Amino acid sequence: MRYNRLGRTGLKISNLCLGTNMFGASYVPNSEAEFVIKEAYEQGVNFIDTADFYNEGESEKIIGKTIKNKRNNFVIATKGFMPTNKDINSKGLSRKHIITAVENSLKRLSTDYIDLYQLHYWDPDCPIDETINTLNDMVHQGKIRYLGCSNFAAWQLCKSLWISDKRNFERFESIQPEYNFRQKDIENEIMPLCTDQEISIIPYQILMGGLLTGNYAKESEPNKNSHLASAHAQRAKNKYWNNDNFNMIEQLKSIEQKTGYNPISLTIAWTLSKPAVSSVIVGASKKSQILSNVKSANIILNQEILDQLDSL
Repeated sequence: MRYNRLGRTGLKISNLCLGTNMFGASYVPNSEAEFVIKEAYEQGVNFIDTADFYNEGESEKIIGKTIKNKRNNFVIATKGFMPTNKDINSKGLSRKHIITAVENSLKRLSTDYIDLYQLHYWDPDCPIDETINTLNDMVHQGKIRYLGCSNFAAWQLCKSLWISDKRNFERFESIQPEYNFRQKDIENEIMPLCTDQEISIIPYQILMGGLLTGNYAKESEPNKNSHLASAHAQRAKNKYWNNDNFNMIEQLKSIEQKTGYNPISLTIAWTLSKPAVSSVIVGASKKSQILSNVKSANIILNQEILDQLDSL
């Protein structure tokens, strides 16, 4: 396992991050989720990503229970923004909601600090000054160690960095964007900005909603008890499952014949080769997947193969 710095901090994160949006769902038994966390740790993965609204907070609860005796060995990243109840102030980035969201995440994670707290989305209804001021206070209270954001546009990240610099607040050390062979918008502005400002990019959806696992046929319908039957996965399926992308899988299989690396391995290695990418978020539900993903995170592709993957 290789490790990289989080942004310009001294914190080291594994270049493979365990995604846990499936944990707590009916199709993933808690015992299976706990096993995956423990096995990932045994393979050197110290970085886990979750969010307060993943399966109504159950993902955080499972993580907290599983890592309790080894808390200091893990870097736990969670996110806040999404509504957790029907109250008008139970969502967004206001001081009121952020404080409540952080306190509730701490309880569910059974911990007294969060390593990386990320804003899940930009909030057009709340001045970002208010949000960063609140987060800065919580860092100084010891409840949060580092700050990050997710799904921000380049101008939103840049404005946030400017406010932190101007007011001497803690700054965002990472951004979590959607990034894959078909979603490359961040290459235009986010990636150059993060490279210049030493901000870690931690991409999600690199496997395009599971499409690049190669386990699914275009015409197939997912088992009702599988991850692909979830609302989250259905959104990804609606976005990515089309003729062009299924043809791309065949191209990946052609590259596999040359390299010996399957589409998942090629995807992980390609993503990690990109500027400012410090870690990639990938889920897993069994030991074989963890072992394969860890191995893939150590692959260094030559420039010829990287160029072929860029052109897909």
